[in-house]
This record gives sequence, structure tokens and C-alpha cells, in this order.
Amino acid sequence: MATGHASLAEYERKRDFALTPEPRGSPAKPGARLLFVVQKHAARSLHYDFRLELDGTLKSWAVPKGPSLDPTVKRMAVQVEDHPLSYAEFEGTIPPKQYGAGTVIVWDTGTWSPVGDARAGLRDGHLKFDLDGVKLRGRWALVRMKPRAVERQPAWLLMKEKDAEARGAAEFDLVTSRPDSVLGAGRRPPVSKRLRRVAMPDKLAPQLATLVDAIPTGGDWQYEIKFDGYRLLTRVDHQSVRCFTRNGHDWSAKLPVLIQSIVALKLAPCWLDGELVALDEAGVPNFQALQNAFEKSNTRALSYFVFDLPFHGGLDLRGEPLSTRRALLQRLVAQGESANVRFSDAFAGDPASLLASASEVGLEGLIGKRLGSTYRSARSPDWVKLKTGLRQEFVIGGYTDPKGSRLGIGSLLLGVHDAQGALRYAGNVGSGFNERTLTALHAKLQASLASRSPFVDAPVEVGDGRDSTPHWVRPELLAEVSFAQWTDAGRIRHAVFHGVRDDKPARQIVREVSRRMAAAPSTQPPANSVSTTSRVTHAERVIDASSGITKGELVEHYQHVAALMLPHLKARPVALVRAPQGVNGAQFFQKHADENALAGIRQLDGALDPGHAPLLVVASAQGLVSAAQMNVVELHTWNMVSRTMPRPDRMVFDLDPGEGVAWPAVREAAQLVHGFLEELGLQSLLKTSGGKGLHVVVPLAPRGSWQTVRATSQAIVQHMATVLPQRFVAKSGPRNRVGKIYIDYLRNGWGATTAAAWSARARPGLGVSVPVEWSELPQVDSGAHWNIRNLSARLSVGNEPWAGAATRQTLTRAAKALSPDLASNS
Repeated sequence: MATGHASLAEYERKRDFALTPEPRGSPAKPGARLLFVVQKHAARSLHYDFRLELDGTLKSWAVPKGPSLDPTVKRMAVQVEDHPLSYAEFEGTIPPKQYGAGTVIVWDTGTWSPVGDARAGLRDGHLKFDLDGVKLRGRWALVRMKPRAVERQPAWLLMKEKDAEARGAAEFDLVTSRPDSVLGAGRRPPVSKRLRRVAMPDKLAPQLATLVDAIPTGGDWQYEIKFDGYRLLTRVDHQSVRCFTRNGHDWSAKLPVLIQSIVALKLAPCWLDGELVALDEAGVPNFQALQNAFEKSNTRALSYFVFDLPFHGGLDLRGEPLSTRRALLQRLVAQGESANVRFSDAFAGDPASLLASASEVGLEGLIGKRLGSTYRSARSPDWVKLKTGLRQEFVIGGYTDPKGSRLGIGSLLLGVHDAQGALRYAGNVGSGFNERTLTALHAKLQASLASRSPFVDAPVEVGDGRDSTPHWVRPELLAEVSFAQWTDAGRIRHAVFHGVRDDKPARQIVREVSRRMAAAPSTQPPANSVSTTSRVTHAERVIDASSGITKGELVEHYQHVAALMLPHLKARPVALVRAPQGVNGAQFFQKHADENALAGIRQLDGALDPGHAPLLVVASAQGLVSAAQMNVVELHTWNMVSRTMPRPDRMVFDLDPGEGVAWPAVREAAQLVHGFLEELGLQSLLKTSGGKGLHVVVPLAPRGSWQTVRATSQAIVQHMATVLPQRFVAKSGPRNRVGKIYIDYLRNGWGATTAAAWSARARPGLGVSVPVEWSELPQVDSGAHWNIRNLSARLSVGNEPWAGAATRQTLTRAAKALSPDLASNS
């Protein structure tokens, strides 16, 4: 019997395994029964790959139209190279420019039995067999056609025999009626065909879990161990492997053995997300042992448990379901053997029982994850922490002297930051140390001594209540501490020290508060967000059916962007777009106060808009969250601030593409507007609209009237439409702008508004309006380039593109250049 080695040579030759996620070719020992698989392959043309296990490999045929249950229908089947048995489980996307580029799913699988001698049947061109699969059953036949002179690959016919499993084509079309993968009924193909190759980022922030007080109910969740270790993200680029902490510190030099193990896996370029731990003799993560390994510069025995794959093979997988990313990751890790790199398994069973078991064996808890969730570099309600007890990091603000024969220190004085960023005393910890730790920690603290307390509420008594003199230190080091409870005074009781952490900045340490699942953990902000206290109801409600985005995610978005958005809202009248039934339902535009007061949103003097209820202003981050709680999706602002009313302080042009206008034309149009404004002596700013187009904003000194600003903006638009009529139109209405771009100047009239920077838009996908540099425009691929799910990486750029805006410019020069009549009124 052949080994199969030679028959896989063609398979190996056609593929670059540094780029494709397909498994490497190697024969396998046959099992008790022969395997068959049919893979639906959306390559350049859709076809079905029919494969039969024989002699340790998969004999393979490409069937363009797929199998038919009708015995009168004969399907063309072109024989192709043999595939390894491991290919039978392959689902994923073969990257562009690779052999067979496209999406592959397992359309059917099962076992097969030859009728007679299978090898003779293949040799003679007539093979009969029985299939026992999910979709294909009963007797089938492959018959080789007479070869043609120019034939490169043998052509066969795949036919269904007449039996109880046969069905007429008019009665039932199998490929149309049952299109999905059989590896999980009804789920979408593992990697979407829409994905494109992207440049892998140099840095990546992790997705963080939300602490909750109860096990989630409803939805499709999986549960993994909450590892007691260091979060580690790894960038793999062939032989270059770099390991980063959750805050972006490069720890590659500390982990040479781990890096060698990852290199040995021969992965395609990717980002791995996981946890670095030290396992004790019972296989339980031990944080103290992990710390000792780093202190001794001996990290050889550490284990890296990987649980997510945000990027792989040139593809951005963050928008794919968790189940897809983990299935691919598991196969990648399984293809090589390493004691250092392990896949973080999910555990089946009742989560309450799992949590109880975790407590019994000394684990910190569980992490629950929604199987259908995407990957976001932020704290997310789709990942939740379930702890077996109270445990968190504290800032070390001082220590006391040891008593009796104890060495080094007596206890550590601990603190957490409050909502204003002040460090508050939270108690002390004096147990959980060994002699070596006491000595080493004392040396570290001696190098960080300070002259006064870092706590705003320095304790009168420290230690165990007896007279103990505190030694204050700079609040830089963190202690991992478990404890029994918080007291009403904000102190921890029965604390136990587990180790010192240096993978998080001290300024991020706050008291961890679990979120009620009924109140949506999505309201938990990340450490650098503005914290609010609004209770959010129905956070699980989907507000965009196209993406699955929930109300809780929208609230979380406004928490994340609050610090960036508030400067654009400060003292500026705002209009609110409400969508109670979601973005596809009816929407309501509110510019004036009503009987339902919203926390953090105040009313302006009614005299500013006579004859109407008072205008509204968002006064705080609380206002953003309370607005989202009341189903507000968009926030629009006037072109003025309350203190300079009625003088506008900016002019806005909304570039709105009509039907048939491609995005490059929109970018080019924005550049043309920018150039013309410069000729008029006006500096302008740019932002995405979050919808179809772009916003060009001209900041102004609040000196001109509304009439002047509106008339000037109209003159500019009319000039552009006259000079470039093939590109621009100055009249609104869909019929007027087919194939052209309407530059909306009407946003410059009294009472008109424009979506604020960082506002979400009430449209499918919930795009976000984001400030950008003019130099960045070529990289922006749509008006909704950013949405509430992919925005996190942009937050570090923030409002920098608009820094230094020329806020003292006027329209005098521009008006003079455009029209004498305008100049006389400017």
C-alpha cells in the first residue's frame, strides 16, 4: 500500500504555508472507517471539492455545480491533486494571490465504503461507493470520461445511484436548500469572503473583560479559565516575533524561549492574544511563581495560553465571530508541539458548576465570551469576568516596619484612585509573603521613598491598629491582593498578598465594581474612559440588525469618546436624533427641552431662541450616557456657542455624493474644496461624516452674522458648481445630484445643525464622525471609515488633527473675492 508521501508533492508545491492557513501536507494512518468530505469553495468561481480518503490521503475532485440527489443528473468532476487528511477539517479563507484564494467551508462530511476494490475502481475509471454523511447518503458512482487530447486533469462524472436516498431535481435542490457548513448547523462560513488583505498593525491593544456579579443568561457563551498571569499579545511576522504587555511594553527580551517556540510553529504573519502563566505541580497558575521567574530572569518554563487570533495571514479577523477565530487558532497551535505555547480550551458544562470547580482547585475564576462576538480593543460586554472571590490590583503607597523576627516590611499600605484621579487609602496587607519576597520588596520600596503620603486621605493609624510608623513611597508599584470584603469605609478586610505587578500603569487602578448582568455590563468603561453612573436599561437590545450592535455598545461608545467629544459640545446648542426602534425604525429630531429632563444635559436661556422651549447643551459625560439611555444615537451641534450668540463661529460644507459617485471622487472633491478655500485665505478642517460623505469645517471668529456666513457659503458652492459642473451641484434633491456631489451649504443657516465630531450615526453599521488630517484623506476609504466597533485604535489620535485651528479668521477677504455685495455685508 502506498504511503501517500509522493502523492502530496503537488499539493505542497502549489502552496506557500507562510501565507495560507491551509494545513501542511503529510499522510496519516487510516482510521477504522474511511473519511469523506465535501468542501464548498468560493474561489474565482464557486465549486464543491469532493474528497475520499484512500491510502492515507484525500483523493479529490472539483465539482463545479455540486452533488445532485437526482440519479438522472450527471455532475462534472475534475480530478485534482491529492490532499492531506488534515484538510478534511479545514475551514477558512485562503488569502488573495494564493492558490485557490477564497473561502472554504465543510459543506458535508462523514464516512464512505467502496463497493469492490477501490484502487482498481480508480485505476479503471469506474468507482462505486456508499456515503454516510450529514447531507449525502446512499450509493454513488464516479465514472471517468474518455480523455481529450488537450486534457490536463482527468474529467469524471459524479452520479447518484437509484435508492431510497435519491430525490428528483425538481423536487429538491440540495446545494440551494442546504448551503451552510455542517460544523455547527446554520453558522456562517468561518471567514467572510468580504475580507481583504491588510497591513498588520505594529501595535495592538487587547480586548478587556467586564467584571459581573452573575452568570450571563441567554445567548451563546463559552467559558475559559481566568488565568492568574500576565496578559501578552504577540506579533508574529515570519522569523520576527515580539511580545507586548496589555499596555504595549515590549517584553521580547525577557522571553527568549517562548519566542523560539513560537518561531518553531511556522505561523503565517499574525497577532496572538493570550496569558503568560507559571503552572505549579498541580497545573494551577501561580502568580508568585510567575513573578519569581521574571526576577530570576528564568522564564524558560512559563506557559503561554493563547485564546484569540485578531489577525492572520494578511487578514483582519477582528470582525469575524469568536468561534471562527478560535477554531483557526486551535488548528494553528495543534500543527506544532510546544510545551510553552498552548491553546486555552473552553469547558463544556453548566457555568455555575464550572465556577464552583474553579474555586475548589484554587483558580481565580472564569472568563465568559460570546461565541458570535467580534474583537474590540476596549473593555467589552461580550467578555465577562466571573471571580471565585474578591481580588484586584492596588497601588502601593507606603509600608510599615516588621515586628519581631520578621524581615523587610510589616505590611503594605494600599490605595485605589477615585473618579477624580485622587489616590485614596484602601487598607493594608501583611500576609501572603515569604522571606525572599519581603527582602526583595523592601529593597524596591527603599528606592522609591517619598517625603509625604501619596494618599489624599492619609490614614491616622496603619498596620494592625498598633502604633506603626508609615514609610511613604512614590505610588508606582502595584500589588495583586485577594481579600474577603470591602468595609463601608472603603477598606479591605483579610487581605492576602499574591505578587507585585508591573504590566499596568498605576494611574489606571481603581476599585473594581461588578456590573449587574440585567443592567448590561456594556456600561463598564475602560480605564481611560470618563466614568458615569447612569443605569442603562435593555442594553442587550439590538439597535442595528445588520451588525448586531446593541444599545449597550452605543452607551459604551459614548463613554469611550466622552473626553474627546465634550470639547466639541461645550456651550454649543445641540440637537438629538432619537431612534427608539433602532436605526431602521422611525427617528425623531429634538432641538428643544421637553418634560423629560436628562442628567448632564442643561437648558439654555429661553431668550436665545424666542418662541420655543429652551435649547439644549450637553454639559458633561453624564449627559452623553443619559442621552444614549433615552435612545439618542446622533448628536448634532449648531455653528455657535451660547456666549457669542447670535454670532456663528464656523462655516460647514457637507459633501453629499449622489447615486453613482465612487468614493475616490468624494475624496478628490474634498481636496478641491480645501484648495479653493485656501485661495480665499481660509483654513479648513476635515472630518468623516460617519455616513456617505465628508464634512469640511471652517473655524471663524464670531464676528459676522448668520446671513453673511450663509451667503458666503452659498457663493462658494455656486462657484464650485459653475466651474466644475461635471463634479458638483448646488441644488439639493436626489435627481439633481445623480453622478455628482451636492455641497450642502444650508447647514450654515440659523438653527441648522451638523453631526458633531465623535457622534455615532443612526445608520446601519453605526459609523462615527471622526476628525482627520488633510494628509490622511487618501487612506480614508468611506465616510463611515470608522464605526463604534473599530474606533478604539483611533482614540489615541483623538482631536490632534484639529489642534491649532485658526479660530480668529474672518470672511472679509473671501467675501471680497467672491462678490462686492458680500464684502459690504461681511
